[in-house]
Amino acid sequence: MFVTPAYAQAAAGGAAGGLIGFVPIILIFVIMYFLMIRPQQKKLKDHRAMVDALRRGDQVVTAGGMIGKVVKVTDAELEVELAPNVKVRVVKNTIAQVLSKTEPAEA
Repeated sequence: MFVTPAYAQAAAGGAAGGLIGFVPIILIFVIMYFLMIRPQQKKLKDHRAMVDALRRGDQVVTAGGMIGKVVKVTDAELEVELAPNVKVRVVKNTIAQVLSKTEPAEA
């Protein structure tokens, strides 16, 4: 006959063998978290804090590369003066950098 009977072979570790198979996958996820996800969350948190701290008189750079001075701050937008009598409305999250901060007015 061409077909031979299959004999039971010893199991290769049972439940422990299955758990050891998941260790590389778990290790890859942990490495991805510390190398990619965590720094991105920190950068997002820093950007959100920078945007929330914007106030009138700050000199900013937009994501498009335009440099201007903040004239007006609303909930979701800024009014930025790019040149004398040239004002544009910009979404707050498109601010890439704050070049100079203004000192808060004393009460």
